Amino acid sequence: MAGNMFRSEEMSLIQLYIPLEIAQPTVSELGELGQIEFRDLNPNVNAFQRAFVSEIRRLDEMERKLRFLEAQIKKASIKIPAPVDNGAYYARTRTQQEIDELEQRLNDHEARVQQMNTSLETLNKRYLELTELKYVLRETAVFFDEATSRTEDILGASQREDTRLLQSVGGPEDVEAVERGEGSLRSINLGFVAGVISRSKMATFERILFRALRGNLYMNYAEIDEVIVDPVTDESVQKNVFIIFAHGKQLLAKIKKICESMGATVYPVDERADKRREDAAEVIIRLEDLKHVLDNTRNTRRIELAKVAENLDTWSVITKKEKAIYHTMNMFNYDLNRKALIAEGWCPTLSINAVQYSLRTVTERTGSTIPPILNPLTTHLEPPTYHATNKFTRGFQEIVDAYGVAKYREVNPGLFTTITFPFLFAVMFGDFGHGIFMTAFAAWMVIKEKELEKKKWGEIWGTFFGGRYIILLMGIFSIYTGLIYNDIFSRGMNIFGTGWEFPDHPNEAGKYLGVKKWTYAVGVDPAWHGSDNALLFSNSYKMKMAIIFGVIHMSFGIALNVPNYIYYKQKKSIWTEFVPQITFLLSIFGYLVVIIIYKWASQWPNGDAPGLLNTLIYMFLSPGSVDAKNQLYKGQSAVQTILLLIAVACVPWMLFAKPYFLKRDHQRRGGLGYANLHEDAANTSASSPTGGGLGEARPSEDGGVGHAVSHGGEHEHFDFGEIMIHQMIHTIEFCLGAISNTASYLRLWALSLAHAQLSEVLWTMVLANCYKMTGAILPIALVIGFGLWFVLTVGILLIMEGLSAFLHALRLHWVEFQNKFYVGSGVKWEPFSFKTLLTEAEE
Repeated sequence: MAGNMFRSEEMSLIQLYIPLEIAQPTVSELGELGQIEFRDLNPNVNAFQRAFVSEIRRLDEMERKLRFLEAQIKKASIKIPAPVDNGAYYARTRTQQEIDELEQRLNDHEARVQQMNTSLETLNKRYLELTELKYVLRETAVFFDEATSRTEDILGASQREDTRLLQSVGGPEDVEAVERGEGSLRSINLGFVAGVISRSKMATFERILFRALRGNLYMNYAEIDEVIVDPVTDESVQKNVFIIFAHGKQLLAKIKKICESMGATVYPVDERADKRREDAAEVIIRLEDLKHVLDNTRNTRRIELAKVAENLDTWSVITKKEKAIYHTMNMFNYDLNRKALIAEGWCPTLSINAVQYSLRTVTERTGSTIPPILNPLTTHLEPPTYHATNKFTRGFQEIVDAYGVAKYREVNPGLFTTITFPFLFAVMFGDFGHGIFMTAFAAWMVIKEKELEKKKWGEIWGTFFGGRYIILLMGIFSIYTGLIYNDIFSRGMNIFGTGWEFPDHPNEAGKYLGVKKWTYAVGVDPAWHGSDNALLFSNSYKMKMAIIFGVIHMSFGIALNVPNYIYYKQKKSIWTEFVPQITFLLSIFGYLVVIIIYKWASQWPNGDAPGLLNTLIYMFLSPGSVDAKNQLYKGQSAVQTILLLIAVACVPWMLFAKPYFLKRDHQRRGGLGYANLHEDAANTSASSPTGGGLGEARPSEDGGVGHAVSHGGEHEHFDFGEIMIHQMIHTIEFCLGAISNTASYLRLWALSLAHAQLSEVLWTMVLANCYKMTGAILPIALVIGFGLWFVLTVGILLIMEGLSAFLHALRLHWVEFQNKFYVGSGVKWEPFSFKTLLTEAEE
């Protein structure tokens, strides 16, 4: 795998002749293999004018029906069975007859479901109307009694005398009505409107009625206890029954118009009590019959949808695959003479044998007498980039690809990122305890990955799970750096016994001065924890360590230019770019690393060592002279002067050497008469009858190996001034970047210090205060304090600080490391693969 990741896979441009009668099964087999990225040979043809548009439209319609059925299944709360992992069944090529049968089945299912939906909607509307009418009839009995007792309140004061007169001139029917308690309403010609309205509109409804009728009405309403479901929206609606009494046909007509505008439903109600009782009994009977019909219809619909749910996933996969096949076939050319489709695509060279085996398999399975033909093509086009990864390396490769996809066959930083990224993260995050927490979380995701990959817990969870191996390595490296820092939740670990001895009594300043007896076995001595000068020590140690790691990391990045120059046959660039760059960096900052290690390894009287920052500054400000108090070793001034001269000499070396050699080579080619050969070849190709567009492939006449030609931009015009400007920018960028990038690595020190101090604050402010308590409150305080400390540790130190360290490590790789050698101008290889297609569809 390491060999595969060092460079991208070798790619070959292949050409396929596929007989038309077996084109669909051939493309299907290649989709299952997933090793070819097909090129579009019809870039100028509109998508609606391609050969297989009708098939795609047909499959689009089938997908629409599947989405409709899936929506109905989910609406009915029917569980869709998990797909059976039967690779052979899903991989089997579908014949045209099977696709036709599937289309017919989908048509039948859709028609039946739509018919039942229409019936259910009609029945539900009728059921709603009868339910509302039942409550209207029930409540209006009470309303009529109240209205009869308040007849005079309903009528205006100016009409009371007429009312008495009308009441006295009643016939036999009025007498009977009076006996039933209804004569007062009929005798005064009092009308009413009864119906149902949404409870949320009731207050508005009352205000509009009162203002429109100027108070000449009597209204009463009651709430319906049962929740009514709207058959159109399937939403639960709370409603009220109302009845409005008013005098005169004009007022009643106005009331009905207001009811219509407010969305109220008006129901006809007889003012006779016996008739209302008969209507109520009839409504109840009709409701029971209707409910029985509704239940039967729902059960039939549920059975129909359950049958569809059993095969929904299979049908969906078949439809997606068929649609992808025809989309891919639209990219091919059609050869009328040979009745074949011509396809071109990029394939890993190592996978050509697998492609040929797949083509033979299709020929044998279909019984075709004419097999598909594969021809490798010679081309000058730059192939796409493909890195073979596994579940462990995929996350690291995606980090690199987020910056830019590697140029074809250039050195891939992803191989080295698998180690350097978690290590630099751990330098900033280093804590033994926090590393254990992170490792445990990542290990749980790795152990349970088969179960957890099926979980859909949101985008954040998907990000964590996708980077589980990155988190695992970050946790392991954090345990290691925490051991080196001797830090576990900001406390020291005295595993091997401290190498410092302290006197029994303090000195005159009240300090206990330790004496070093031996060196602690692994990492920082625990005696430094809690000492007064612990921060000074850790600051100096981590700052110098950050510089060392930074210079090593950048030097390695510059060194990776060498395999790139060798592969691309640019060996002169080794001497014109690599050598002056690495020399410039090491003569200044490499020297700084050397004197850091020298200072650590040397004994200094009274601990009074020269300051390295001043040493580096005065190396430039006063070359050739070193103060005695700042001298590290004998001959320091001469060494620094030589290194400074070398660094200065590297600047014109980087600036002029490469343009000079490029100009010399150009003049040499011109002198030999080769300068304009590419122009003549381009003109000949453009004027030939078979000349195509940029990079278009053309088969040879004898059907043998074809040749893909590329012109119109292969060779650019040589402009020495432009090259000099480009080289000047590159040189200035490198020289300034060497300084700024080295300083950027100081973030390793800054974040490590911040992490340690935050951990110290949490321990001191929370748990340390709990330990000071005594008596019965101590265990309670410890439980509460530990819970608070744990939550803050996870939320602040693990999540927030971990994310911060992750982003800073990302920046160090993208800017400080990769820009030293990585071009990142490639195009990612995206093969035609059913596996990728279905995975993206699920997401």
